[in-house]
Amino acid sequence: MKSTLLVMIGGAVGAALRFQLARLLPATAGGWPWATFLANFAGGFAMGMLAAWLLKAGSHGETMRLLLGVGVLGGFTTFSAFSLEMAQMIERGSIGLALGYAVSSVLLALIGLFAGMAIMKATI
Repeated sequence: MKSTLLVMIGGAVGAALRFQLARLLPATAGGWPWATFLANFAGGFAMGMLAAWLLKAGSHGETMRLLLGVGVLGGFTTFSAFSLEMAQMIERGSIGLALGYAVSSVLLALIGLFAGMAIMKATI
C-alpha cells in the first residue's frame, strides 16, 4: 500500500507540473508541440540523473524510485500526448513535420537521459 501511495502522490505532482507546462507553452494549430517536446526531454534528463543516483543508493533508493521515477516523471512525461500530436500532424498531411517530431523527440529524450546520467555520475 505504501508503494502505491508513493506512486500516486508523485504522479499527481508530475501531472500538475505537466499541466502547468502546457499552460505556459500552449499548442498552436499546426505548430510544434513545445510543451510535450520539452516535458519529454526534461523527463529523460531527470530520469538519467535519478537512475545514476539510484545505482549508488541501491535498495535504499526504492522509495525515491517509486515517488520520483514512477510517480513524478511518469506523470510529467507523456507518450499519449506525443502519440496524439503525431496523429494530428499526419491527419493534417504534415508527414515531414510528424517524422521530424518523432525522431527529434526520441533522440532528444535519449540525449537528455545520457546527459543526466553523466552529470550525476560526475558529481556523486
